[in-house]
Amino acid sequence: MVLFILHTHLPYVLHHGAWPHGSDWLCEATAECYVPLLDMCERLMEEGIRPGITFDVSPVLCEQLTHPDFADIFVQYCEAHAVLAEGDVEQLRTDGAPQEQIDLCTYWADWYRARSRRFTEAYHGNIVAAMRDLQERGAIEIMTCGATHGYFPLLAEDRSVRMQVRLAKANYTKHFGRAPRGIWLPECAYRPAYPWRTLLPVAAYSVARWRAGVEQVLFDEQLDFFVTDEPALEKASPVGLHTPGGRVHYDETYGAARARLDERSVYDLFRVTSETHAHNAVCFTRNLPMSMQVWSGDSGYPGDPDYLDFHKKYFRSAMRYWRVTDVKADMQYKQFYNPTWAANKARVHAKHFVKSLAVALLHRESHASGPATMCLPFDTELFGHWWYEGPLFLEEVLRGIHATGIIHTSTASEQLDRVQPDMEIALPESSWGENAHHDVWMNPATQWTWEREYALEHRMSMLFDKHPPQLLDATSERIIKAAMRELLLAQASDWQFLISTFSAKDYATMRFHSHAADCVKLCDMVERYSVRGSLTSDDETALAEIETRDGIFSELQLDWWS
Repeated sequence: MVLFILHTHLPYVLHHGAWPHGSDWLCEATAECYVPLLDMCERLMEEGIRPGITFDVSPVLCEQLTHPDFADIFVQYCEAHAVLAEGDVEQLRTDGAPQEQIDLCTYWADWYRARSRRFTEAYHGNIVAAMRDLQERGAIEIMTCGATHGYFPLLAEDRSVRMQVRLAKANYTKHFGRAPRGIWLPECAYRPAYPWRTLLPVAAYSVARWRAGVEQVLFDEQLDFFVTDEPALEKASPVGLHTPGGRVHYDETYGAARARLDERSVYDLFRVTSETHAHNAVCFTRNLPMSMQVWSGDSGYPGDPDYLDFHKKYFRSAMRYWRVTDVKADMQYKQFYNPTWAANKARVHAKHFVKSLAVALLHRESHASGPATMCLPFDTELFGHWWYEGPLFLEEVLRGIHATGIIHTSTASEQLDRVQPDMEIALPESSWGENAHHDVWMNPATQWTWEREYALEHRMSMLFDKHPPQLLDATSERIIKAAMRELLLAQASDWQFLISTFSAKDYATMRFHSHAADCVKLCDMVERYSVRGSLTSDDETALAEIETRDGIFSELQLDWWS
């Protein structure tokens, strides 16, 4: 079975700027990825082909896509970019540009207006509702994700991890009308149970104390599965077999099961647990070589000369009129994009990939006793944003898989039920980032964010110790919920990623400082209110401004922390 899992997430950017960083990111992803992928699913369903892919959609993204402000922002964004493309025509003619570039201006103007029409007419301005409809029709599965994409292994409190997961479940139910079965661990970041402490200068967390493994939190919250990366599986330790009568320890396991525990193939599913407890959740493992064929801009399909070049943009409008040409070529040597050539190449690559999938799966199944699972997780933004032709490629791959009759797509839950895995492993602390560890998110450039975030977690703990939820009045609850939202937004792993990669370092730094400062401001406000019994006019104004700007997650409950 082939499992495509598309990780769909953006940090909270509404009401926090537009260009170059802010709501334009959300509009880009909607125009370039979400609408085209929805269109892909609808076309396939009309042809009688079930896509059978799994999306995970982060709660913070759901809140933005369903926000009352977003639909108008998106329509205005599309029209503004269509007008920019049309405006390029006069400038390019003045510069003596060739007709093939001028024709691309019309191409992009038409493209943006078509995205706007699909958004408003086909999907009624609600991407989340359209995805829910596809799930209810059995076309796709939707997983959840950590509420604000908090990096679970590095959070100081188990309460933070549980709050991220509990909020994710409640938000999913609000938007999709059912409980999720699986969760995408942000950055595929996992931590087993052990006595954890920080090495940073934060006294509250400098003494080691037992922390729950991520799989224990998932088990407690009735979530069945998550995704991990191949290097993590390679370093995992075999624990034994999960049977109705209890665990059969690894030392007592023989035959095919023992061989598969020793091999720990990415084609198998495993229950993640530990020697000391029976709580577990199943992990699907990314098949790294097959994924990189689609993911890599250097060695994979996206680097083909005919595809749209992501980096070169026209100075006036930031429109992209050039093709890759050569991934190593200087920008001045890029040649003009030809949409027909690119579409043809996407179909050729799709046929090649389907053949590769079939060969790999049939080879595995001929050498193993159990069903083979080809897990291919990607950031959704690969398909359309980073790789413009990606949605067409994926559509042709799904068509090709259907046509083979020998391999098939499956959603994650369907494959879990089909396989019913019984092999138990202990997964190491890991992520899908550089060095399969925390290096991208914890490093000298980001250490200060964790020092401050740990201080926020400690402040929240002290606040709840002093003000138990059952003793709070409505105003106190309102303030503390706002503080919890700011803590959650500060916990987004996106800020460390953007700082480490220099993608938008200044913006990420500003955003982290803003949410952290507002969290402290609100905690102080609770303390003042508890003494005075009323809010000052300045506090009323500040609280209203924060709620207007960041007023998401109406389902948030105080006892998810306390």
